[in-house]
Amino acid sequence: MGGAIIKLNLKSRILMRFGNLTKSILPYMWLYRIFAFVIMPNKNHKESRNLFIREAKKLYQKEFVRWFKLTSEILPLLKIFRQESIHIPTLYIMGDEDYMFLPSVEKVSKLHPLSELLVLEKCGHVVNVERSEKFNEGMLSFLQMK
Repeated sequence: MGGAIIKLNLKSRILMRFGNLTKSILPYMWLYRIFAFVIMPNKNHKESRNLFIREAKKLYQKEFVRWFKLTSEILPLLKIFRQESIHIPTLYIMGDEDYMFLPSVEKVSKLHPLSELLVLEKCGHVVNVERSEKFNEGMLSFLQMK
């Protein structure tokens, strides 16, 4: 799981509430840009931010509203996932600069015996874009061992 989201921290919950409150007022592309800069703030995250925004432009406002609904429905499922240890070997690949989601993944990977965590240096949330070679090496290594 690259750039996994296991739990929303306070900042991400505030961001989601802000989005829910303003989704019918602000243009959805403004919200996407705000999200991109909050989740991926560093200079080395620029490529990931641009990709996020470029792909968001392909969506319409209806899809954006559906995406917000989906996030509120998935939060209870994430709680169950954090509490229940799954019996499938799982590799989490995260960036060390993914300040919003890395702490919760670190906790889960320690609690679940079949989970492993690979943290890539100088990398944010979208690890498969920012450090694609290291991401692929880590994933292939994990698959070969299993």
